[in-house]
Amino acid sequence: MSTLDSVRNLQNRMGQSIIGQESVIEQLVIGLLANGNILMEGLPGLAKTRAVKSMAKNMDADFSRIQFTPDLLPSDITGSEVLYTESGQPTFRFEAGPIFANIVLADEINRAPAKVQAALLEAMEERQVTVAGKTHKMPGLFIVMATQNPIEQEGTYPLPEAQMDRFLLHVYIDYGTEEAEASVIRLVRGEEGSAKSSEEAPVMQQVIFDARKEINLVKVSEAVEKYMVDLIFATRYPGRYDEKLASWIRIGASPRGAIGLDKCARAHAWLNGRDHVLPDDVQATAHGVLRHRIALSYEANADGVSTNDVIDEILKQVAVA
Repeated sequence: MSTLDSVRNLQNRMGQSIIGQESVIEQLVIGLLANGNILMEGLPGLAKTRAVKSMAKNMDADFSRIQFTPDLLPSDITGSEVLYTESGQPTFRFEAGPIFANIVLADEINRAPAKVQAALLEAMEERQVTVAGKTHKMPGLFIVMATQNPIEQEGTYPLPEAQMDRFLLHVYIDYGTEEAEASVIRLVRGEEGSAKSSEEAPVMQQVIFDARKEINLVKVSEAVEKYMVDLIFATRYPGRYDEKLASWIRIGASPRGAIGLDKCARAHAWLNGRDHVLPDDVQATAHGVLRHRIALSYEANADGVSTNDVIDEILKQVAVA
């Protein structure tokens, strides 16, 4: 089985337990392939946690879940130095926290205060944590998948823009169709009423590493590269395109947005069996990459305009070179 077939197999197996959310599953796989972290947002009960668990279950990877609460401490995430006695002599030993896993689920990340959210920053960006002056490296395969609910804002701590920008993708999960809802009922009924059948062999980590090497070889033409840059600059200087668009945007995307667009577009092209990026790949990943990197103005909020609406307008206004 080729590397592409193995990754598609992972995607299909996740789809068997996450009904009606094919786009969400694709974005999670793209984030894994692009070696980035993912922020998932959606109303309660829309299988955010289940989606992450499904990925971990179908991979040969260590999984860790951190439930964020107001009383959580940074050391509860990173680990800490613990005093031991060896041969009668006191000595400190580092006890690794739950962040040291391949797939880390930061559940309801906005329910912990800023100092705890910041404990993820070094691990997400530098792939290491520093405790008591000592640096500890994260595993080779490492991805943080954080979830948050758009409601129940009382008692929550919204993520600052600087930390939002460190997530490669912002995946929004919405309700499925009526047919998908019926399929979910049947799926859960079947899981509760019958013994689990023998499971397939998990997808090995080496498959992801091999896929990343192949994705690095996916070509991006100068025209497509210019299109990506034009999209990013349209978020910063929207007045070049439309006055109404300019009144909606307060802050545009950072250079991380351009890098993320390139990474995700190449991963999307590879998943679709191509060795080059098309404008369609850029457009397919633009919402996930830019959704959390654009700050809306008061006028946009007053007009009931969402970030998705703004990105839709930018895609309409910016021409493909």
